[in-house]
Amino acid sequence: MENKLEKIGQNNFMDNFVKTDDILKDMCGIIESSQKAAYRAVNTTLIQRNWLLGYRIASEELQGEDRAKYGAEIIKKLAKELSAEYGKGYTKSNLYSFYSFYKIYPEIFQTPSGKSVGLLSWSHYAALLQVKDKEARDWYEKEAAEQTWSVRTLQRNISSQYYYRMLKTQKKELVESEMKELTAPYQNDKLEFIKNPVVAEFLGFSQNTDFTESDLEKSILSNLQKFLMELGKGYAFVARQQHIHTEKQDYYIDLVFYNYILKCFVLIDLKTEKITHQDVGQMDMYIRMYDELKRSEGDNPTIGIVLCSDTDDDIARYSVMHGNEQLFASKYKLYLPTKEELKAEIETQKAMFYLQQQDNEEKETEEAVKDGEGWLSIEELKEQMGE
Repeated sequence: MENKLEKIGQNNFMDNFVKTDDILKDMCGIIESSQKAAYRAVNTTLIQRNWLLGYRIASEELQGEDRAKYGAEIIKKLAKELSAEYGKGYTKSNLYSFYSFYKIYPEIFQTPSGKSVGLLSWSHYAALLQVKDKEARDWYEKEAAEQTWSVRTLQRNISSQYYYRMLKTQKKELVESEMKELTAPYQNDKLEFIKNPVVAEFLGFSQNTDFTESDLEKSILSNLQKFLMELGKGYAFVARQQHIHTEKQDYYIDLVFYNYILKCFVLIDLKTEKITHQDVGQMDMYIRMYDELKRSEGDNPTIGIVLCSDTDDDIARYSVMHGNEQLFASKYKLYLPTKEELKAEIETQKAMFYLQQQDNEEKETEEAVKDGEGWLSIEELKEQMGE
């Protein structure tokens, strides 16, 4: 099996290089080809690892009525011990995914379908595991490989029942055209694989959250973090850009605090456009996950704040789960910043950011002019050298 696996990951981009008269184009091609080759090698090894982990878990299965209970116990134990030894990436849900991967693709490396390993990433396969219908799953896998769908495109198509809509429609071209238009932004991200938190976890790197924030967001969040700490109302900083992984997508919570007066976590998410009901719904999901995974006995329910960096009446929206409204009204509001305070702080940071940008642009222009004035002609250079 090893020889077959090694061949799958090979792609000598040096042999494929063709020199042209455009040096910049050639250099960009070399850089991007090398990045893709490196990613393919990492991805192939990642898929091999996950398949083998799934195989090893499956080999522990017992026959009889207690099989499910035994499997759940062993995965729980493995998740705890592997996470302690190797860090993130070995949660119970991930181990179940590896197990499912092996069960669904038991011969992926021994059959023709193994050829697609070099084209699809582990994140693609993780999305495909959601599809229980084998015919639909095989179709999505084939289309994702042949059409080079990004992970986000594949996930969007699965969630929107694209396969079944294509089966029922008499106008396949229109459905396909609409899909391509809606997923076009997902297809233009050349650095998607670098941003992939699964790859970062696999290589043992910390995730680069710079990719998930614009310069304006970084500026607002950095100062908002200081602003809340300076309020002096019991805030302790917990995390920034905290990774939350669901079955379908990776999310990042902008700021996480713990308020030791309220005895609860406070989650803050910044949006660069007008707040929508989807944004509030996403925050409610964060709250549920935090209450389930992080909340300890004695802690009050988690609260979420969705902020808008655009000037808008909905500058702040507090999110509390159903049943906690009374607690929020009576207690939380005493220790949380008001909408007016948050709005004033965001507007101040936006103004400072744009002024700083303007100053930087003016300095760059001045330096460019000075550099231009400093150039010497060939004749002047020869004259200075005494020729």
